[in-house]
Amino acid sequence: MISEGKRKPCLTVDTLARDITRVEAIREIKDVTKQFAQLAQFGKFYDISSLFSSNAILHWGPNNSATGPSAIEKWLREDAGEMDGIQMGSLNTWVIENPLISLDTRGMKAKGRWNGLRFAGDGKGGTRIEGGIWENEYVFDGGQWRIELLGYHPLYAGPYAGGWRNVGGGLPLVPYHFTPEGTGVPVPEPVGEAPVTMVRVEDWEARIGRMNDEDEVRNLQHAYGYYVDRRMWSDVVDLFVSNSTVKIDDLGTYTGSSGVRQAMEKRDGPEGLTQGFLNDRPIFDTIVEVLPGGQEAVTRGLEVGMLGNANVHVGSWEFSVFRNRFVKDNGVWKLKDLNITPLVAANYSTGWGLRSQAQTSKEAPSFLNITSRSLYRQEQNKSEKSRDLADLERRLNRSAAFDGAENESAAYGYYLDDLQCDEMGAIFAAKGHKASPFAGWFQTPKGIADACHAVWGNQSATRIRSSISFHWRPQPVILVSQDGRSATLRARLLQPSTSKTSAGSFNGAMYHDQVVLEDGKWKLWSITIDEFYWQSKDWAGGWAAAIPRNASAPNPTGNTKIKPNVTLHDVGDREAGFEGDSTDVVFVSKSCQWTDAGTLLAWLCPLPLQDGVESDI
Repeated sequence: MISEGKRKPCLTVDTLARDITRVEAIREIKDVTKQFAQLAQFGKFYDISSLFSSNAILHWGPNNSATGPSAIEKWLREDAGEMDGIQMGSLNTWVIENPLISLDTRGMKAKGRWNGLRFAGDGKGGTRIEGGIWENEYVFDGGQWRIELLGYHPLYAGPYAGGWRNVGGGLPLVPYHFTPEGTGVPVPEPVGEAPVTMVRVEDWEARIGRMNDEDEVRNLQHAYGYYVDRRMWSDVVDLFVSNSTVKIDDLGTYTGSSGVRQAMEKRDGPEGLTQGFLNDRPIFDTIVEVLPGGQEAVTRGLEVGMLGNANVHVGSWEFSVFRNRFVKDNGVWKLKDLNITPLVAANYSTGWGLRSQAQTSKEAPSFLNITSRSLYRQEQNKSEKSRDLADLERRLNRSAAFDGAENESAAYGYYLDDLQCDEMGAIFAAKGHKASPFAGWFQTPKGIADACHAVWGNQSATRIRSSISFHWRPQPVILVSQDGRSATLRARLLQPSTSKTSAGSFNGAMYHDQVVLEDGKWKLWSITIDEFYWQSKDWAGGWAAAIPRNASAPNPTGNTKIKPNVTLHDVGDREAGFEGDSTDVVFVSKSCQWTDAGTLLAWLCPLPLQDGVESDI
């Protein structure tokens, strides 16, 4: 079962096989696009052309287009110029993130929306920053998924010096390929009978196991990044096997648990952050390849270091590639070999335009095989085989849940970017709730939409905007329930902004969310944000110019135009275990007795009385 539509067909090996290939399709589509970003970083435009179908079309803004792989390769190469990532000192880092993928009912075509952001420089002083929306189309062609239409909609651009601004003045809303009802169903109800499969059940089981392993490895890779952000070296060490290796080009090679800690401290400083320090190293475009046998895996992706010390007003950028190896240790995935290749490091004040800021390595770490997933076969011991089709379906649903949750996470960001309040509210569950910063929680799709309208009014989809604050939600860690019907989700808020009149900048925060399967569609159950972890004063000073907040200053008030269902004052300190007073912590088993627990612990407690009737989730 991938989605619970109007009917649930009888589960057979054939229907299971069809569903497996469709979940694999969603992942292959994501990997094709992420591979574009990884290849572009090293100017491998010929290899990028192989990601396109034979009659593919590239539309780059309103005035640039190319048809066919060769023409697309030529256009990309000419567009990059000397900012191609090939020449020493040049930089061509494309970050393509926040995928929202929609497969068609036949499982042969798909559409996808992405955020894109490019950091480029020629090493001679020339720089370029640009960002916008990708609305792509994909086709299963020649035995693999390829890009059929690359539709890039530029929204902001500019040089490093002076920063970026809107492209063309006012900004239109980039049309969505999806609706609120469709975002939670990345794999729709299929049409027609499932084709007869000649593949053994054991092989289908292995392919499900591969996707389950892939999810665990991706979560581990992303969790590692969050621990690094906070310099939690003891926790980082726990993610590694005892005989691990850390290799950071230009820094050295370190072995064992003590070596892991030594490498972290040498690169980023002692354990723990103090006031004024920023150590964010967001992870983007992660691709996971689980190797035959299911006991090893490799990840590859991009890391953009946003580092600084506001106490002395210094900041820096670091652009790196990681290629890491993981192993199963007594059934638990752990890091075995961590390999980081720094490409360019630069002071925030001067940027990455000059070659003197560059690292020495331009050798590309090996790329992963993104076409191997559907060809994967794994021989298992008889004791590990399962002929229980219902259990195989449950395990498949857990991986489908990962993609459903990521779709809803991206949809939330896209609708919020465009202030489409009704659409944003509609992707929440019937009893879902959303935190409004510094105010509290609003409940139900209508209540959430009304709170948005109270602040932003009714924003037409055809209006032209003078500015946008984007809500990127990359680096998800998604923990899916065993039945595949709910998930918790941690995601980064990376917030680039753009304006018609002034340079954009970056802010950062963290989301802690929940997602549920409701009436066959994935819906947001809870959106809660901790913001801001850090803010840029402006583009010129960035995060290095941040001014520490006065501890005696009053807290922000948030949305005062409409009262939330539950205020922050009602909740108190959530991280302290729902304290009754300073000496009494309410245990989870008793927390349903807390007045407002039903709203925030609805998976455990009945909702508060409504018209005298107790309501369960």
